[in-house]
Amino acid sequence: MKELPRRLAYFAYYLRQLDRARLARFMDHLREAKGWSRPGQWARIVRDSLRYNISILEYYQFRFFDLTAEEKARWAGTGTMYEFQRRANPPDKREILEDKCRFHAAYRQFFRHAVCTRKELEAQPELAEQVLATHERLVFKPAKGNCGVGIAFVEASTLTAEDLLPFMRRNGYDLVEEGIRQHPDLMRLSPAGVNTVRIFTALDAEGGCHILGCRLRISVNSEVDNMAAGNLAAPVDEDTGRVTGPGVYSDITRAPEAIHPVTGTPIEGFQIPFWPETLELARAASLLHRQNRSIGWDIVITPDGPGLIEGNHDWCKLVWQLPVGRGLKPALEAYA
Repeated sequence: MKELPRRLAYFAYYLRQLDRARLARFMDHLREAKGWSRPGQWARIVRDSLRYNISILEYYQFRFFDLTAEEKARWAGTGTMYEFQRRANPPDKREILEDKCRFHAAYRQFFRHAVCTRKELEAQPELAEQVLATHERLVFKPAKGNCGVGIAFVEASTLTAEDLLPFMRRNGYDLVEEGIRQHPDLMRLSPAGVNTVRIFTALDAEGGCHILGCRLRISVNSEVDNMAAGNLAAPVDEDTGRVTGPGVYSDITRAPEAIHPVTGTPIEGFQIPFWPETLELARAASLLHRQNRSIGWDIVITPDGPGLIEGNHDWCKLVWQLPVGRGLKPALEAYA
């Protein structure tokens, strides 16, 4: 295999980044389901990681233990996505997406909720009083956090205008946002956190925008909706905005959910409000700064319509593929 040295380097990286507690649970689960020993599972993992460019946990999350060689070849794993996204979104062009302050400045026209950066508060001290008087709940974020890590939800009544900037400096927060009010239909689905639509876009050689997939990310007793935090993702029909299957976890020990496990609201068949407007937002945002050609957009649906939250240059292959239960790597080839 000509790519063997590079695949071995990837595998070394996967070992360094490995969540060993999760791997142990997955191995135990598969040992009960198939009777495979841990050494036997490791042999299969190493073989398929080197052959298909997937991480160790992706062997389980993609359910390679049930797939044929032809089916395995269709899945885009961490190595494949890293290489694709470096080409589509060059590292020296990503700062606009990696830094939440710069992202808001660049895509402000698509936001529906108020955002204020620490630099703005430092330059205009009177803004602190305005922020606290206008919004009941605040969300504090570092400029370069991801997957919901480092986010804090704070009641505005617990802070004073004099406290706001010191609080942000002390905790490393670079921006403060108003707590988003999501559409009543999404509140009924799951009120624990804001449930967002993830739309994956890619630009072709002529600059035309193509939709690679649409998903609904659903919180489960969590203030964030990331799959990495134990939440659900469900497939959404691009034409109608209707959820076409159950929500799935990235944890293989948990079964898909056709009905929300906390609220009892049906997930399958759920209609996302303002769907035409949501698609239009994703398409328009993708064309605004074309130096990044493939982005995963996080969009909130408010009572007044869709609004942008962020764009991801390193969008998640799990959210993209797991909800539809099949590998989508061939879809990348036209944009590689």
